[in-house]
Amino acid sequence: MTIDETTLRRLLRERKARRSAGPGTARAAAVLVGIEPARGVWLTRRSAHLVHHAGQVALPGGTVDPSDASPEAAALREAEEEIGLDPGAVELLGRLDDFGTGTGFHITPVTALIHGTPEFRMAPDEVVAVFPLRLEHLLDPALPEWRKGTWHGGTREFPVWPHPDHVIWGATAWILYQLALTLREGVSAAAAEAASA
Repeated sequence: MTIDETTLRRLLRERKARRSAGPGTARAAAVLVGIEPARGVWLTRRSAHLVHHAGQVALPGGTVDPSDASPEAAALREAEEEIGLDPGAVELLGRLDDFGTGTGFHITPVTALIHGTPEFRMAPDEVVAVFPLRLEHLLDPALPEWRKGTWHGGTREFPVWPHPDHVIWGATAWILYQLALTLREGVSAAAAEAASA
């Protein structure tokens, strides 16, 4: 399966995200699900010395500050601070469903297309790598891999996206799974429509 920029734009603009009641005691956060169609979704690996999610693969983003007008503004600001992504190269599309973490964050995933060929400048105190996960992986119905682990006394299944150099799990993997399902449904619907025409 493949997907082009026009289809990405349509699917992600039309998607209606489910909002939860709000962060409550959780900290409001936003991440940028930045897609460059030719290369994939851009991810980061966080520095090992950070307080939260040290060394883990993440989407660019962080806490929504009082000065941020919206989760979109927070995601763009954080992406610029963390990896030097020019906000002018970003076309905001929509949102995926809110995601609450076990570490006390309430995340709003903001979807976007990245235009041109970005030149990343990593903030060394926050990010040690920037890399893409190709869209073919998200469109592959055999992925992600599902693993089991013990969490708060119970066994749970969780997704892990394969990558030769990084382990992609946790909130990032769940958000990517939401994106994958949205894209797969859209591509399947388009194929069915074309077949019946």
